[in-house]
Amino acid sequence: MDTAELIEIANREGQLLADAAAEAGVDAPVPTCPDWRVRDLLSHIGQVHGWAARIVGEGLTDPVRPTLQPAPADAELLSWYREVHGRMVGTLTDADPELKCFTFLPTEYPLGFWARRQAHETAIHRVDAESARGGALSPFTPEFAADGVDELVVGFHGLDRSRVRTDAPRTLRVRATDHDAVWTIHLSQDVPRTVRDGEGAADCELSGPAGDLYLALWNRLPITALHTEGDEKLAELWREHSGI
Repeated sequence: MDTAELIEIANREGQLLADAAAEAGVDAPVPTCPDWRVRDLLSHIGQVHGWAARIVGEGLTDPVRPTLQPAPADAELLSWYREVHGRMVGTLTDADPELKCFTFLPTEYPLGFWARRQAHETAIHRVDAESARGGALSPFTPEFAADGVDELVVGFHGLDRSRVRTDAPRTLRVRATDHDAVWTIHLSQDVPRTVRDGEGAADCELSGPAGDLYLALWNRLPITALHTEGDEKLAELWREHSGI
């Protein structure tokens, strides 16, 4: 997906998130994040937006952690979130396409990385806000959902900190039924290695619409929402150890 499209999605998802949070109220529990209430969700995502905007806006090239400043009081929290989200979107929109700055996943295009990361960060937390509000979740396009699965399995779980490991080599396949995307995740005692193909046998295959894969692999739907073929223990391994 191109950078402009991802920025547009980050913008739309943030507006949906804020609208759902307003309907739920800041004290509402967040079922998809059991330790949180909506105020915690807004504080977290607002801090992340501010962090991303600072890195991109200032062109920071060294690693920097989010600055965890206290969020405003409940009465101002929603307007604060809308403001910091709008500032993040504006910063991404106005940035030089050739920007060089810090990223925490390998990339040749830092601006595209941050547009992608903020689009998916916002989309997953929009689901959290809508789960607090109740009712139907806003849908994802299969293309965007598949991109989110790709960022998760190829990107995040290609890092040393991934805890999805097995004592003996095993293979977990993930297949979208409404998109041509398929991933094969090679598991062992080392960092998972993911390839974008469906070649060879797999010990377990998880399949479903890309939107369901996206939410289940990010632990926003139960893994049982997916069709599982083969060793169900690998699906359970993902559920227990894949948290970012």
